[in-house]
Amino acid sequence: MKYVNPIIKGFYPDPSVCYANGKYYLVCSSFQYFPGVPLFESDDLVNFKQIGNVLTRKSQVELDKINSSGGVFAPTIRYNNERFYMVTTNDTTHKNFYVYTDDIYGEWSEPVYVDQGGIDPSLLFDGEKVYFTSNGTDDDGEGGVCQCEIDIKTGKKLSRTKCIWKGSGGRYLESPHLYKIGEYYYLMAAEGGTEYGHMITYGRSDSPWGPFENYSKNPVLTNRNKAPYIIQGIGHGDLIETPDGDWFILSLGFRQIHHWQPYHHLGREVFLTPVKWKDGWFTAGNDGTTEFEYEITGDFAQTRKTSYTFENTPWDIEWLYLRHPKKENYTLLPHKAILNGTEITLDMADTPTFIGLRQRDFKMDLSVSVEIDSGEGGVTVYMCENEHYDIAIKKNGEYYEAVLKLNIGDIKHIQNAVRLSDNKAQLVIKSDNFGYSFMVNDNGTTTSLGYGSAKYLSSEVSGGFTGVVLGLYAIGNNTAEFTDFTINYTDSNEREI
Repeated sequence: MKYVNPIIKGFYPDPSVCYANGKYYLVCSSFQYFPGVPLFESDDLVNFKQIGNVLTRKSQVELDKINSSGGVFAPTIRYNNERFYMVTTNDTTHKNFYVYTDDIYGEWSEPVYVDQGGIDPSLLFDGEKVYFTSNGTDDDGEGGVCQCEIDIKTGKKLSRTKCIWKGSGGRYLESPHLYKIGEYYYLMAAEGGTEYGHMITYGRSDSPWGPFENYSKNPVLTNRNKAPYIIQGIGHGDLIETPDGDWFILSLGFRQIHHWQPYHHLGREVFLTPVKWKDGWFTAGNDGTTEFEYEITGDFAQTRKTSYTFENTPWDIEWLYLRHPKKENYTLLPHKAILNGTEITLDMADTPTFIGLRQRDFKMDLSVSVEIDSGEGGVTVYMCENEHYDIAIKKNGEYYEAVLKLNIGDIKHIQNAVRLSDNKAQLVIKSDNFGYSFMVNDNGTTTSLGYGSAKYLSSEVSGGFTGVVLGLYAIGNNTAEFTDFTINYTDSNEREI
């Protein structure tokens, strides 16, 4: 069958995957959003469905008042002796920890902390031994990929932390995963930074402690010199074998908005690339790059969800909050959302009344009916507290108006304001690769409020590691009611632009 990349669209970076009980399970980074670490399930390694989140309780992760792109970095998921483990970093507290569960559909444990620094931790279960691997510095101050042996029941170190590999020479060595395959240990990592120079490299050794012999043609996978090309940033991968003996790398990557416009705002997405072995070394992709399409063995079809509503998108799975929400401000029903606003705004590194979905594709039509009693309530196209576009209904003295606010860095601009006949209206957003058009429908009359360029919400402008989230929000001591919510996506045919 033929599949098309990315296999998971939108802001789902740093994928890690394991196989258990006939299914594949995948996790991604979540940063300042809650619940943390989205969890996916798949029968075929192509069609992934989100089944929940790993960090669902405040006691599991500290997120209060952290800046955007802080919080939960780069998780790894592993399965051993009928138990799932997810290990990650809270970059805000600079602590590595893991949680575990015996029921993939249930709750996960409280954190077990490991006294090893760095980020992007991973686990290897090797017989009776468990190796904990991350980037950073070892107990002697030497930098690189570092490792110790731990007691998996307590997280206690059973050995000193030792630097075992310094990579192939690229900057920002990160995302290490150690595997035991046949007679060798393989150490795969990312270098070059999670941008246009991103790449996957690896080495092998007959010992988990090295020394590791570098693959002679490193990087094994990268799109850094593939231009003009929409898929860029390929890196931070995890290696997986299917029951049929086929191998793949699941990695992050991103789609820039056009061949000749190097901006990306949908976030880093999940890409699947075939792997082949020869003489104890592996290669990836057709020529060491990740393509849009691959033909693989399997009798199944790739499917995608293209329409999102309140009714078909459970509140506790794909929807997400900014940091730890004040749950008393949310009434989430099958057909409507009622949000109680506070004085915390979207411009603050705090917890505004906000609940959103990741934007999944460039071409999108979003509409929602909004009714407020006072204050402000609407929809934000949200990259971070500094860059976001907001369309809302707002009370202005004795009347109500629809407003479009464009927030780019230190510029907070009201692009347009239109007086409404009442305190409710339908808000509409239409987007393509290059930007967003904003409209309001007031009792059958549609008025354009303006346009915002996508590039100003991109990582190249805004910075950080996230992607656009489409959020419902309320500001002020008010109530905002949202009904008739829909997002419809259209295939953007990125390969042709």
